[in-house]
Amino acid sequence: MTGLGQFSATSIDGTDVDLSAYDGEVLLIVNTASQCGFTPQYQGLQKLQDEYAGLGFSVLGFPCDQFGGQEPGEDAEIAGFCERNFGVTFPLFSKVDVNGDRAHPVFRWLRSQKGGLLGNKIKWNFTKFLVARDGTVIQRYAPTTKPEKIAGDIQAALKS
Repeated sequence: MTGLGQFSATSIDGTDVDLSAYDGEVLLIVNTASQCGFTPQYQGLQKLQDEYAGLGFSVLGFPCDQFGGQEPGEDAEIAGFCERNFGVTFPLFSKVDVNGDRAHPVFRWLRSQKGGLLGNKIKWNFTKFLVARDGTVIQRYAPTTKPEKIAGDIQAALKS
């Protein structure tokens, strides 16, 4: 696989989404969780979505329950939580694994493109990957990196 557009994923409402629909956009792909110490980052992610969506940018959220059981809900519960508590309007996808044998192909590919502190594994919830308009991975950010700290990199990618 050479770019994100070669994958598909199931949206949080159960619809199959061909990720080539995002070809030509700058994306911030994040594995999320509703009961994590980093959950307030949803607010910052939504702010990025609001600020840059009109310029060809989107956040894509992939809930994951692999870290401390911090995303125990079903998809409908997760969607309701995100909308109710953080006003999330960016695309959310069905809950996935990001590590191990059952890892979603998108995250296997992302990890292979930009390793992290633990090599080819995702360390925790809210690991972020910035993807260029051509579908290649520009950068990987730690869970502790607040969304507002990524704004400059998003702006640069949007100008490329």
